[in-house]
Amino acid sequence: MILIIDFGSQYNQLIARRVREQHVYCQIGPPDIELSRIRSLAPQGIILSGGPASIYQKASPKIDPRVFSLQIPILGICYGMQYMIDSLGGMVERTTKREYGLAMLNILEPSGIFSGVSPQTPCWMSHGDVTAKLPEGFQITASTENTAIAAAENLKRRLFALQFHPEVAHTPEGKRMLRNFLFRICGCARNWTMKSFIGKAVGEIREEVGGKGVILGLSGGVDSSVTAALLDRAVGRQLTCIFVDNGLLRKGEREQVKSLFKDYLKLNMRIVNAGGRFLERLQGLVDPERKRKAIGKTFIKVFEEEARRLKGVEYLAQGTLYPDLIESRSAFGGPSAVIKSHHNVGGLPKKMNLMLIEPLKHLFKDEVRLLGRELGLPDDMVYRHPFPGPGLAVRIVGEVTPKRLSMVREADSILIEEIKKGGYYGKLWQSFAILLPLRTVGIMGDKRTYEHAVVVRAVTSLDAMTADWARISHSLLARISNRIINEVKGVNRVVYDISSKPPSTIEWE
Repeated sequence: MILIIDFGSQYNQLIARRVREQHVYCQIGPPDIELSRIRSLAPQGIILSGGPASIYQKASPKIDPRVFSLQIPILGICYGMQYMIDSLGGMVERTTKREYGLAMLNILEPSGIFSGVSPQTPCWMSHGDVTAKLPEGFQITASTENTAIAAAENLKRRLFALQFHPEVAHTPEGKRMLRNFLFRICGCARNWTMKSFIGKAVGEIREEVGGKGVILGLSGGVDSSVTAALLDRAVGRQLTCIFVDNGLLRKGEREQVKSLFKDYLKLNMRIVNAGGRFLERLQGLVDPERKRKAIGKTFIKVFEEEARRLKGVEYLAQGTLYPDLIESRSAFGGPSAVIKSHHNVGGLPKKMNLMLIEPLKHLFKDEVRLLGRELGLPDDMVYRHPFPGPGLAVRIVGEVTPKRLSMVREADSILIEEIKKGGYYGKLWQSFAILLPLRTVGIMGDKRTYEHAVVVRAVTSLDAMTADWARISHSLLARISNRIINEVKGVNRVVYDISSKPPSTIEWE
């Protein structure tokens, strides 16, 4: 296990992904994590992430400096390097020649972190401070034209420092450097697999739940479906899946979910028709955060009501994933910026009558898909495009009304049908339609129209941390546009979103 300390870097999630790709488990923790907690986690190595702060600022994040005396290998990246150097008696200062972007790294010590790395290799820099003086026992291991101490190490204490970012794709040999840290220095084993995860998770769920009942909100999406399959393996008939028809679902969603889970997989399942209730709570709401939180609170209330109808239920299960935690409030309360509230984590009331169980909360989406296959779920479910917990409500910019829901639902159905026909569905991370709160002038049947605009969004991604807009063929886009305008009453314009994440998010709200 590797512990990653989140100093606020936009890349800390990417560090975790790079570690997991090597079949090594890792967790992200905050700088104020207690030393006793680190000891109890017993990590084989610690990675200190980068961050936007300067080490000499009063409010800069700091971990207990005694961590460097735990005899655990530590790798400091960017700000993590600067904190290591400063804490151990070195000197960090503001540089007159800042480095942002690509730089050529000259390897001075081709061992340890740099074992097998080319003598000269590109790296990605992003810093305005530099190490001016190394602590006792450290030596320089790499440099660039503008940064004399681009990397350093204390082999005796197994402390390593990199001013650049090895986790990003712009550092082509960064993966090799991280592998060297994981296996040559920390002695990690490649035992993080979904098969091993199932065994560990099933045992933990059984120990926590005991003989008590569990309810799960089943949407038919990948996250809740895999959560249901995992809980079914762990507690069997103690699990009751509740499908809440919140009126914000895709076309035919309710029928598909019932057919698969209740009729085919034979899970305990109850269907709750609560569409009117959700729409009532959404009436007059325009701000996306208020919409998400209203949906989340209503969702929990519905669950608590259903739980009271069942005997022995004390747990509410959710398919929360690691990116949900990171984007909503930063995992473990770390300093990363809040991007948006997620339905699973941002809309929860402060006091619940059910205990929460989130068996997937440390997994990324691609890992969840692998887990689903390991649990025997069909590929058409496992590789289904993500669908947000708040449903179509976050794909309607502005107020949610029955008429606007109908428009975006029909547009989305046409889009998915054509994406599948065109052979793009399996190549995309996500594709969907968004309804804008504006009208545009058009011409239909030689008459002036003043109707709504629909945005088509399609992206490629590995884990939703970053995403790029999909280069879909113009002929397919033309068919999608033509069908939506002709078949969805109230729409006279279709546009295609060519924004990447960052700076945009995948969903519009």
